[in-house]
Amino acid sequence: MARRARLWLIAALLAVWPGTSHADETLWEALRTPGSVVVLRHSHAPGSFDPPDARLDDCSTQRNLDEAGRAQARRLGEAFRQHGIIVGRVLSSPRCRCLDTARLVFGRAEPWEVLQGALRDTELRQRLLIPVRQAMGEHREALPLVLVTHGSVVSDLTGLDVRMGAFVVLRRGPDGTPAVVGQLYVE
Repeated sequence: MARRARLWLIAALLAVWPGTSHADETLWEALRTPGSVVVLRHSHAPGSFDPPDARLDDCSTQRNLDEAGRAQARRLGEAFRQHGIIVGRVLSSPRCRCLDTARLVFGRAEPWEVLQGALRDTELRQRLLIPVRQAMGEHREALPLVLVTHGSVVSDLTGLDVRMGAFVVLRRGPDGTPAVVGQLYVE
């Protein structure tokens, strides 16, 4: 009898639990709203930081996407295509893992230095966010603006801690500023 009660409880909870497909569809639909913004954390890149001698002009000195990260980015690009989402401008941190993610997902990327953030310099980190927030606030075009960046920048811009390869969708709130709709990770 207890087993039957547990099964009934599980069935009842599943009936009222919001399905992920509905939540996912809400995010995809939000991308069709003029002024929407995608803030994407680069795909999987093993490790946690670039080496101290890393240079922007030499990818071999940086932390880069591995094969899993490249496959992840291709799957994300396919998800955008399957949902019929065409994006506008694609701005990316100049770090190779971000540029590679952007190119694999969207086929293009414009390096934008401010998207690389500054983990160890709080004052610089805050200053770099100013033009990014300004670009997000001014974006009103029909196609989404895409920002490909690092976890710390995603967190600073959205208040969310997302894993590598996840993205956050924002759209213009009632007061005119971008508001988080949610986040999505494509398996």
